[in-house]
Amino acid sequence: MPRSRAEPMIADVSEVDFEARVIARSRELPVVVDFWAEWCGPCRTLGPALESAVSDRGGAVELAKVDVDSNQQLAARYGIRGIPAVKAFRDGEVVEEFVGARPRAGVEQFLDLLVPSEAEQLVAASEDPERRDLIRRVMVAIFTELGPSDPLASEHRRRLASALN
Repeated sequence: MPRSRAEPMIADVSEVDFEARVIARSRELPVVVDFWAEWCGPCRTLGPALESAVSDRGGAVELAKVDVDSNQQLAARYGIRGIPAVKAFRDGEVVEEFVGARPRAGVEQFLDLLVPSEAEQLVAASEDPERRDLIRRVMVAIFTELGPSDPLASEHRRRLASALN
């Protein structure tokens, strides 16, 4: 269940609490880990975009920030060779990752891979084949209206097709 906005979705994490705050927590919802350093210019660009995008998800995903200078063993354990490095954990495992700064739209696309869309949630919740077909038809109509050149529609079309299979 998503947490309220009042509860922290963004936390500084160290080697001491990584297991509980990332690995264990990722069994409940996706946890994105931002490996960064204070001296890193691209980290200072990416950090606010990640924080804002995670906050906008209303508790569907959490962000853990790991300072690689203070947590060198943790950085080595996860093979961090360049920063910023972002790894997404689900069920205790890394499921997605990227290295380098990204614009806000790129961060949003990354988070979309971790959090199912409302359409995907509807499909997953429906065991009735007729309802699944109705959802499919409605979504196809929406995507058709948006057109094939709309990048967001293209991404959601792909994700919906995957969910329906």
